[in-house]
Amino acid sequence: MRGTATPLRRSPDPGSGPGTGTGPAPDVLVLGGGVIGLVTAWRAARRGLRVTVVDPEPGGGAATVAAGMLAAVTELHHGEETLLDLNLASAARYPDFVAELEEAAGGDVGYRACGTLAVAFDADDRAHLRELHALQQRCGLASEWLTGRECRRLEPLLAPSVRGGVRADGDHQIDPRRLAAALLRACERAGVGFRRAAAARLLTGRDRAVGAALEDGGQVHAGQTVLALGSRSGTLAGLPDGAVPPVRPVKGQVLRLRMPPAGVAGPFLSRTVRAVVRGGPLYLVPRENGELVVGATSEELGWDTTVTAGGVYELLRDAHELVPGVTELPLAETRAGLRPGSPDNAPLLGPTRLPGLHLATGHYRNGVLLTPVTGEAMAQLLATGELPGYARPFTPDRFAPSRPLQQEEQTV
Repeated sequence: MRGTATPLRRSPDPGSGPGTGTGPAPDVLVLGGGVIGLVTAWRAARRGLRVTVVDPEPGGGAATVAAGMLAAVTELHHGEETLLDLNLASAARYPDFVAELEEAAGGDVGYRACGTLAVAFDADDRAHLRELHALQQRCGLASEWLTGRECRRLEPLLAPSVRGGVRADGDHQIDPRRLAAALLRACERAGVGFRRAAAARLLTGRDRAVGAALEDGGQVHAGQTVLALGSRSGTLAGLPDGAVPPVRPVKGQVLRLRMPPAGVAGPFLSRTVRAVVRGGPLYLVPRENGELVVGATSEELGWDTTVTAGGVYELLRDAHELVPGVTELPLAETRAGLRPGSPDNAPLLGPTRLPGLHLATGHYRNGVLLTPVTGEAMAQLLATGELPGYARPFTPDRFAPSRPLQQEEQTV
């Protein structure tokens, strides 16, 4: 069953019950209207499937907080070489994906092919960055080691204490909020239906998923159901034990500042700048609209999304060490969101042990980067029953327990 699913079957008309509607049931029900749920719905609809998305506020989710770095090279970590292949595949798809989405949605998504500069301060941070650069080289990635002076030549506002850095011209950025808004418009134009309510429980019958009950009292039946609820994917009631995704929330606090207009000396920052400051990661992402995103903390605090004085202080303190002028900028927004983390920091894509139920979750820090390849892979699975080869290392069965699937039927 690895990488395969039950072939597409047109859904029967919905049964009785509040909220089922009077028309034919969708072929695909997507639970979750963040960027992952929306791209899955859009791509599936483009393949001719009837799709409904369940979400009280589609277009929201973690993307409203994310910085939108498309950083396959500078996000590389030891032990994540398999994930690197998926990240690179998605990054390569981004230019065509953006062109297609902007045409479908009728608007710009804020994609910038600006490159990334990762820098280090003290000797320990420099040694760590050197190790990562060596790993990048072993993996055949295009990156260049620079001296501190060469880093400041690229970004003159960097602090004199910068000791060295890595230039990755292929790591770009996109505005996740505009991406989510464009995906929502593209879905609507492609005929995707929306139920603006929260999913309350997975419905099962005859040993398969058949849809979901909603918190507004309604139900939606479908031939196939995609669980794309981000960090909350494992909390949906009615999931059999063997199909509960091992996804946890990882809190991230992010700041948004306003940069001055570019002067004679050039822009405040011309590219994404990442750093290791006293062992902790930091990034500054300059948008073309003058916004500067500074982030992000990484906190294992359950469902807490409080913006704290300590979190804001740490981000501003480290950003000031990187770019001293940053503390003179107006503070426009502080936000905290939840990344959907998995045990190996990689997504869960594809069929579960419960027929008719698929996962598209657990993308952790790479959700925006992996948006194009996730939509493509899930749409192929939903339309043909087969997951493409590049996505098969990330199927949920890599975490599946050996015990038999236990489920409680919830069909109405």
